[in-house]
Amino acid sequence: MNRRLKIGAVSYLNTMPLLYGIERSPVRNDIDLITDYPSSVASQLLEGKIDIGLVPVAIIPELPYAEIIGDYCIGADKAVASVCIFSQVPMEQIETVVLDYQSRTSIALAQVLLQKHWKKSVVFKAAKPGFENEIQGTTAAVVIGDRALQLLSTMPYAYDLAEAWQAFTGLPFVFAAWVANKPIPASFVQAFNEANALGLAHIDEVVKMNADYPYDLQEYFRQNISYHLTAEMKTGLELFLNYLKAEWQAPAFSNASNF
Repeated sequence: MNRRLKIGAVSYLNTMPLLYGIERSPVRNDIDLITDYPSSVASQLLEGKIDIGLVPVAIIPELPYAEIIGDYCIGADKAVASVCIFSQVPMEQIETVVLDYQSRTSIALAQVLLQKHWKKSVVFKAAKPGFENEIQGTTAAVVIGDRALQLLSTMPYAYDLAEAWQAFTGLPFVFAAWVANKPIPASFVQAFNEANALGLAHIDEVVKMNADYPYDLQEYFRQNISYHLTAEMKTGLELFLNYLKAEWQAPAFSNASNF
């Protein structure tokens, strides 16, 4: 492959360690890098506008060709903190759930868990910017990323979706992975892997760059997020994709093109 590879990454806090390494690695000279919110990066990968994306894993079945590259991801083997259903009332009283427009995987995970784990039938509602203000009464919302971290201290109820998935399956969860929509040279994959590893070796520097953030970033990067795509992570991912492909089709997910 002679041209520069186009790579898309999520612009959330949880990708900062990975991006730190990529920006400071020799691989940076061989790529065009864009950052955006998850569903936008996913759309660009689906449309062939980029070659590799750190994308919500729920889009994998939609790609004509999909290959997870490298050994790193955005996952969780305990509470993730930044992907939650937030509510003013306990789970048993929730009637409507607003679905965050920024991620496909998180809304799919929420729908799977509501149906299979919490055994709840709710009305799903597509979100618009500012939808966090709709969390009141029996209306809850799936909120992800930096906004979720900020809501943790203000909402009476926060149902962590990674924690719920582990309670349901006994497995960790992969929210996003580096996915290619075409074959990628092995030499590049190795160099890209090394760039990711470089970033994870400098988490202290990333924390210092965000010293004023209102959440303990040492805890977030080292405890909440699991960056290594282990065999157990892959097992959890395979189970989740099986739910999407075989057992479960949620209208609010399949009919919402901006998710």
